[in-house]
Amino acid sequence: MNTLRRADQADSLSEKPVRSKVGRPLAAVISLLLSATSLQAQTAAQAPDAVTPGFSNSALTAPLFYQLLLGELNVRGGDAGAGYSLLLDAARKQRDPALFRRAVEVALQNRSGEAALSAARAWSTDLPQDAEADRYLLQILLALNRVGETAPVLRAIVERSAATERNNTLNAIPQTYARVPDKAAALKVVREALTDSLSKSDRAAAAWTTIGRMQLAAEQVEPALASMRQGHAADPASPFPALLALELFERGQADAEAVILRHLNAAEASTGPREPSVALTYSRVLLDLQRSAEARTQLDALTARHPDIPEPWLLLATLQVQSDALPAATRSLQTYMTLARQSGNERTARGLTQAYLLMAQIAEKQQDFPAANAWLDRIENADDIMAAQMRRASLLARQGQLEQARALLRNQPERREGDARLKLVAEAQLLRDFKQFQASFDVYGEAVKRFPDDADLLYEQAMMAEKADRLPDMERLLRQLIAAKPDYHHAYNALGYSLADRNIRLPEAKQLIEKAVSLAPNDAYIQDSLAWVEYRLGNNARALEILQAAYAKRPDAEIAAHLGEVLWVKGQREQALKIWREGLLLASDNETLQSTLKRFQVTP
Repeated sequence: MNTLRRADQADSLSEKPVRSKVGRPLAAVISLLLSATSLQAQTAAQAPDAVTPGFSNSALTAPLFYQLLLGELNVRGGDAGAGYSLLLDAARKQRDPALFRRAVEVALQNRSGEAALSAARAWSTDLPQDAEADRYLLQILLALNRVGETAPVLRAIVERSAATERNNTLNAIPQTYARVPDKAAALKVVREALTDSLSKSDRAAAAWTTIGRMQLAAEQVEPALASMRQGHAADPASPFPALLALELFERGQADAEAVILRHLNAAEASTGPREPSVALTYSRVLLDLQRSAEARTQLDALTARHPDIPEPWLLLATLQVQSDALPAATRSLQTYMTLARQSGNERTARGLTQAYLLMAQIAEKQQDFPAANAWLDRIENADDIMAAQMRRASLLARQGQLEQARALLRNQPERREGDARLKLVAEAQLLRDFKQFQASFDVYGEAVKRFPDDADLLYEQAMMAEKADRLPDMERLLRQLIAAKPDYHHAYNALGYSLADRNIRLPEAKQLIEKAVSLAPNDAYIQDSLAWVEYRLGNNARALEILQAAYAKRPDAEIAAHLGEVLWVKGQREQALKIWREGLLLASDNETLQSTLKRFQVTP
């Protein structure tokens, strides 16, 4: 059990009253009376002269019974203050955690944070070995925004946790402090509480990781990187610093990848059990970055090493479908579905929907449309019906029934909030996939009218305007978006790139893209745009430098097209051909890459 789990009552202090777990007054009184004497009853039952086996007489005294009854009746009668006082007094006399908990609940139900805090402090003082008391005390302090007082409590929780659970306790701290608005204050008290843990070999890696995650929450990226390295140095095989490294890597901190790889190498060399979470998360990140070959290497190793874990098989199948390795993908999906059905948890149940969709996609690629529909028929979860209908629509369109496909999406019931938007977006994407750009533009226009505050819809309509060769409309929509949402970096980038790609108004294009860079400095696609405008301006060396960094960060077919062109123009033709070949492996149908190869009359 996580020793830092949230006390529901403490959370409720800042949101809504806690609903007592005891329903009717009589049931509440009986429950409390029984709990108040539980320890006494157990002692009596274990005594040598105990009466009939299986029975024990209650040691509850008449005065205590009366005090508890009176306390509960006061609470139910509207005098919560008097009831609280009686219950807390009984708790301190009996040293019973159930009564302390009830006193805290009464205070929280009546929005008396200070009273709840007093009861929790008394509980922690009178029962210093009761971990639940410290958990309640910590959560109440945080709910009252008295963050500066939490360090001693947090230190006690860590020190009193079982040795086998202590690292997990440390790992849970950032989530416990996630709602604290003053991130710097939270970081300060956590660092203070973990001072001893940072120097102890059995927990230093987890402690440094916790400090790093608190620093990251406070937007202190460089200190977080330093803490990650400290944690990894303390224990290279520990998964905690590597998971922090993954978080940093996803945020664009390329230096963090070295720690991930070193951890994976250390885990490989270790003789102990290998924790798959880092390799699995790393595989997902590589997939997001379109580094398919490296993701495939990780997933091949994971499925060989942990063949009974479902998730790697599903990710591997996704890659295999993308590369048209359909028989292998089918085998991977069959393995995944077997394991997922055996596990029966909610996460794998949702994964089964993805597996059915992939099986339908495989059947579609094989032109077996009845089989594809049969796989879609297996999807029963209402939350996933729309995904199935989108795939059905694609099947209809591939059979020349585009209008029927559109009707299928339009007629889909709107079961949840957001379904209306999703239906319009699905229809527009379907039209785009089948190169019906004008129709897609019109559908996005309908969506913008229905959801006028949705910046993403306006952006997508602008992109369809460009595809439909309605460039004045594209520029008008992007400028409208910039005016409405000045921090929407995609709009600056799209407009600047469009101007650069058409080789017009290059100074303005560069200014727009530089604005996008200032808003999203780690976005590889925006770096690609900046390199492209530099290339158009004749700054080939600068363009090459930017493109090489962008491609290293995110291998992508479009970036490969631009990098290859700059290399080709600079006379480095073998390198250009190598990059173009890599781009074709990433996405052989990328329009920018294909048009670049055609323009230079190259077959890599």
